[in-house]
Amino acid sequence: MSRHRNVRGYNYDEDFEDDDVYGQSVEDDYCISPSTAQFIYSRRDKPATFAEPLEEEYGYEDTEDTAGYFTSSHQLTEADRARLSSCLDQMREVLAETVPDQAMVQAVLDSKFDVQKALDLVLSQGSKQNVKTKDEGAVIVRKTTKGKSRDSQSARMESEIVPKVTKMTVSGKKQSMGFEVPCVITEENGHVNTPQKGLPIEDASVTSGVLEAVSKPALSSQVVQVSEEQNTVPTPVKKTSKTKPQIDVKAELEKRQGGKQLLNLVVIGHVDAGKSTLMGHLLYLLGNVNKRTMHKYEQESKKAGKASFAYAWVLDETGEERERGVTMDVGMTKFETKTKVITLMDAPGHKDFIPNMITGAAQADVAILVVDASRGEFEAGFETGGQTREHGLLVRSLGVTQLAVAVNKMDQVNWQQERFQEITSKLGQFLKQAGFKESDVAYIPTSGLGGENLVTRSQSSDLTKWYQGKCLLEQIDSFKPPQRSVDKPFRLCVADVFKDQGTGFCVTGKIEAGYIQVGERLLAMPPNETCTAKGITLHDESVDWAAAGDHVSLTLTGMDIIKINVGCVFCDPKEPVKVCTRFRARILIFNIEIPVTKGFPVLLHYQTVSEPATIRRLLSVLHKSTGEVTKKKPKLLTKGQNALIELETQRPVAVELYKDFKELGRFMLRYGGSTIAAGVITEIKE
Repeated sequence: MSRHRNVRGYNYDEDFEDDDVYGQSVEDDYCISPSTAQFIYSRRDKPATFAEPLEEEYGYEDTEDTAGYFTSSHQLTEADRARLSSCLDQMREVLAETVPDQAMVQAVLDSKFDVQKALDLVLSQGSKQNVKTKDEGAVIVRKTTKGKSRDSQSARMESEIVPKVTKMTVSGKKQSMGFEVPCVITEENGHVNTPQKGLPIEDASVTSGVLEAVSKPALSSQVVQVSEEQNTVPTPVKKTSKTKPQIDVKAELEKRQGGKQLLNLVVIGHVDAGKSTLMGHLLYLLGNVNKRTMHKYEQESKKAGKASFAYAWVLDETGEERERGVTMDVGMTKFETKTKVITLMDAPGHKDFIPNMITGAAQADVAILVVDASRGEFEAGFETGGQTREHGLLVRSLGVTQLAVAVNKMDQVNWQQERFQEITSKLGQFLKQAGFKESDVAYIPTSGLGGENLVTRSQSSDLTKWYQGKCLLEQIDSFKPPQRSVDKPFRLCVADVFKDQGTGFCVTGKIEAGYIQVGERLLAMPPNETCTAKGITLHDESVDWAAAGDHVSLTLTGMDIIKINVGCVFCDPKEPVKVCTRFRARILIFNIEIPVTKGFPVLLHYQTVSEPATIRRLLSVLHKSTGEVTKKKPKLLTKGQNALIELETQRPVAVELYKDFKELGRFMLRYGGSTIAAGVITEIKE
């Protein structure tokens, strides 16, 4: 061990100079600049006196008294001191700065550390002192301090209390330490009324003061009034849909957009039928896309080797959609016709993205079914496995009754009348079976890439010699807008959630029923959380209100973004949407290969939700036209049957009965990548 140093016996003092102290921080005076030195706090200089700066900065004139109270409290035991400070903290939460500390300390000591008794004591003391206002000698009851009440202090108290009352009342939130007051006296004749629950503390104390003032004989002859500020406070409480200043929504809707009606349009069809190109070209011809942007798309699509996709890029905005040449998500935009404002939704045609297509179709009023006229392509889309049939069934099941069939790529078959008639006869038969009336279906020959018969009637002699009907834009303009459920309670299904630049977060979706104004309180279900609508955006423009049928973006505050998912429903807190995991429904079975049995696993598509579910019970088979029960408790269901079943979802979903809200009562069932049934909710099990 001779080569190791003798650590234990080593004398460390030799290594350090006399002025250094080992193990302690050295004050390096030389490395601090004079300007910095003045801000460095040193305990050696002098003991801190906190009363002076507080007095100077905040104007607390009673700090010596408070200190006196606290010094007297030093005679208490350690446990009592802790209880005292805990009580004071709780009282400050309720009273804020309206009562001086010494009054609170005294009240806590008098009430033997009972917070509620101390609060009652302080408030009753405060309410005994009435301050006369300038308005015709009316008596106004306010909380004032016990002990020294100087003029300057009472003036400051007044300026502090009034804004606080206003703020607390308008926010509509209950104070955590609030209490309810049994009755209130009205201004005119001293009648007693029952108050609303959850009065804010200031309102409660004012009320108790009014009661006390009236009970005194000296004041019995006077008319007791609450101050003007507090009188005017409850009126702007527009947090729920009933107490807000009512607007005549129907009249406002007619005035909006220069009297034009709103229509939500979805474009559907088999993959590569030319949906995005057709609508992109339509938007370009209407002037919604400027020439410079269009030129840029043309150049970029040529570089990518997809020159014919230039118009599709108007609606397919993401890099992946452009690279693959397939629409994946619902693209949304707006354009105007002579009489209508159209919200256009471009749905994906690929069968992998049918859940997205269902989300788009669920928000639509009318639809355009695009079919490819070229030989072999129409047949591929229409026969088994093609999306033309499935899309047609889906939109009808989701409540779309009016349909325009755009027979696209007619220029590839030289505008042949025979081909057009062949397609319309095949489709007509199928659409009639799906439930569309013949009068509600229109067929229009078009060319998406060439732009023929889109905005103006075609001048091509090949087409005009046998077709004199409407162009696509005229057909869209002639659609009848559906009846909006403006009178019903507010409902909005969330289609997307994202964080905005400012405070809060944004949700987008279609208002299914009712209407909303800025500043309203909303309830989100299933999370069961309330929040406030801080802003409403409609078609990228900020608005004060929006009604049923509008696709809006809401900026929300007072709630965590984590709690909101796509598929949540925002509703009126007074009339919330129902939430359940089990419900009964009437369903129509589509063309399925495997029979449906008890315990069958399905994917439930409801508005913007897709939720795993199980068929728990098969209740009965119904007659298609009359709805009568033909068989009770069937063992299985086969294609084309109408039945009553009970479904159970894995997580709670917010649903409504079909008879109450048609828009929110429909759903689809899918299994193994294909749609097996459509249904309506008849009964909700709690």
